[in-house]
Amino acid sequence: MTTFTPPLREAARAIVMDADDRVLLLRYDENQGFWATLGGSLKRGEDHARATLRELGEELGIDEKAIELGPRLAERTKDHLVGGREVRQVELYFLARVSAADVDPARAPQPDNIRAYRWWTLAELRNTQQTVHPVGLADLVATGAAGGP
Repeated sequence: MTTFTPPLREAARAIVMDADDRVLLLRYDENQGFWATLGGSLKRGEDHARATLRELGEELGIDEKAIELGPRLAERTKDHLVGGREVRQVELYFLARVSAADVDPARAPQPDNIRAYRWWTLAELRNTQQTVHPVGLADLVATGAAGGP
């Protein structure tokens, strides 16, 4: 009996926080709608940290010089569909500190079907009934706000 293993897709994700320790999430409409951290797959020859910086510019128009890239906070592996094809996605989550004023979606060259963006407090994340990915994000945000992995 052969077991199917989906192809590997490496991805970088950013837990974007501002000076008030709010976290920035993006809204997507697919799968009944959800909020998620920003990020995407690595390009050939790119490491996770570099991909995180690139994605911040592509999805939210943030200039790389305005980003304080912090430590890796988590790793998640999940099988799911990307473009109608099943993949095994391995995501590394990095803390990224930015000023809310530096977020400018009008400058974003690849907004990737983002419907909205919103800054969330830790209390809002803990109490929301809306779907937020990844599960347990409030705990990662609390860890990031405390300054450590």
